[in-house]
Amino acid sequence: MLLVLTVVTGLVDAVSYLALGHVFVANMTGNVVFLGFALAGAAGFSATASLAALGAFLAGALAGGRLSERLPGHRGRLLVVSAVLQAALLAVSTVVAALAGHTAEPVRYTLTVLLGLAMGLQNAVVRSFRIPDLTTTVLTMALTGLAADLAGLRRFASAGWMFGGAFLGAALVLNADVTAALGLALTLVVAVAVLTRRAAAGHPAPAWTGRDGGV
Repeated sequence: MLLVLTVVTGLVDAVSYLALGHVFVANMTGNVVFLGFALAGAAGFSATASLAALGAFLAGALAGGRLSERLPGHRGRLLVVSAVLQAALLAVSTVVAALAGHTAEPVRYTLTVLLGLAMGLQNAVVRSFRIPDLTTTVLTMALTGLAADLAGLRRFASAGWMFGGAFLGAALVLNADVTAALGLALTLVVAVAVLTRRAAAGHPAPAWTGRDGGV
């Protein structure tokens, strides 16, 4: 399920960077760098957009942290609830993009905030699982470990699935439209919620309760 959410990250960041004005809604390292570019006067970057994405991501992460505290005993249930909330934010984003497009500045900022909230929520909840090399949004340390240790199937899978999501997102944005990319992200998150709900129901196994490091 977390690898599917990694695909969602690639999809959503493709939308935000290619269609919302050179800003990320999941990769906050990139936004901090973009903010520096914008303040230095580099063309094509907006300090306001970067700050909006950062603020929304932090607000989503705060909500995800509180949710993790309220549902500490079963990772499956926590993932279901967070996926439902994330799906709601993606659904609103998809409707906004379908009805209002994405070129007008107010709409771009609205989409940036909605998607930033969704990805901040996802990142905080996944962080609470404490699964090494599978954060769903950050690949730098996973790739470092992959190269340094010359091992790690999970690291390789994480990078590959995010690449796949980014490729699909870019292809849809460039050849179809933003709504198609957001619709695919929404479909995947809904699938995560449904499949996790089925797998977790009535099974308080160590893999769900967090007593080990597995998934």
